[in-house]
Amino acid sequence: MILIADGGSTKADWIALDSNKKEHFRVRTLGLNPAVISSEELTNRIINMFQLINIKDEVTQVYFYGAGCGTPKANAILKDVMTPIFKNAAITIEEDMLAAVYAASGKSPAVVCILGTGSNSCYFDGEKMHMQVPSLGYVLMDEASGNYFGKRLIRDYYYGMMPKYMVKKFEKDYVLDPDTIKSNIYREPNPNMYLASFAKFMFDFKDEKYVRKLMKKGFEKFFKFRILPYQLSTETPIYFIGSIAHYFREILDDVADKNGLKITDVIQRPIDNLLEYHKKNINQ
Repeated sequence: MILIADGGSTKADWIALDSNKKEHFRVRTLGLNPAVISSEELTNRIINMFQLINIKDEVTQVYFYGAGCGTPKANAILKDVMTPIFKNAAITIEEDMLAAVYAASGKSPAVVCILGTGSNSCYFDGEKMHMQVPSLGYVLMDEASGNYFGKRLIRDYYYGMMPKYMVKKFEKDYVLDPDTIKSNIYREPNPNMYLASFAKFMFDFKDEKYVRKLMKKGFEKFFKFRILPYQLSTETPIYFIGSIAHYFREILDDVADKNGLKITDVIQRPIDNLLEYHKKNINQ
C-alpha cells in the first residue's frame, strides 16, 4: 500500500493506492505543519484518522508533501512522528512546493505559486526548484495568503476601515472581542490557520469594491516579491495553486497582465494531479 499526501497548514489530503496503483481510499486530516504544530499533536492528527490506522502495517511507502517541511529540522520532526506509525514504510517528506510543481507542470519548466493558508513560489527548471528567498512564514511573509488577508480584515474592522454594510456579517460570523483574538494569535496553536479562517469571509463579498481592492493589493505584493524577481520570459508558464487564486482568478489575471505576464492555469486542489504524477513516474 502506498500513501500520497498533500498537506497544508489547515488540512492534509491523503490518497491510498493498492499494489496495482488503484485508489483504495482518500481522506482528509487536519494540517500537519511541523513548524507550528507540536509532535504530540501531529501524532494525534494521524492516529485519529481510522482509515490511516487501519492500514498502517500494510503501508510500504509514504510520500508526504507538506507546508512547513522546507527545512531539515522540520522535515526530521515529521519523519520522527510518522516512522513509529508506519513501521514498514519508506517515508519521503518534501515541502508542499514540490507537490505544487508536480501537480502543475510535472517535469516541465515553470514558475509555480501557492496561495493557501500561507504562500510561496518557486522556479522549476525541469529538474530542480529554485527560490529567491526562503519562506519565513505568517508573521514576516506569506503575501496574498489566507492568513495575510485574515490579518487585514481584522485590522480594517478595528480601525473602522471595513464598509459598514459588511461589519454586521463580520460580527455575526466571528468572535471579535480583543481577548479572544489575542489568545488565538499568541497563546493557542496554529495562529496562521486561525488568521486564515477569516479570509473565507471575502468569498461572500468577492464582487464588492472593498474586497477587490484588498485582493488586488495583496496580489500586487505577491508579484513584486515572489514572481518578478525571477525575471521571467513572457513565455514562461505560471501556475497558481489554492482556493484564493481559484476564486479570485479575474483579479489575479489583471495583476499579471499589468506586469506583462500571463497565468497558464490555476489549480484549486492539487491532489488529483499529484496522484497522476505519481502513477506515471514513481515505481513501487
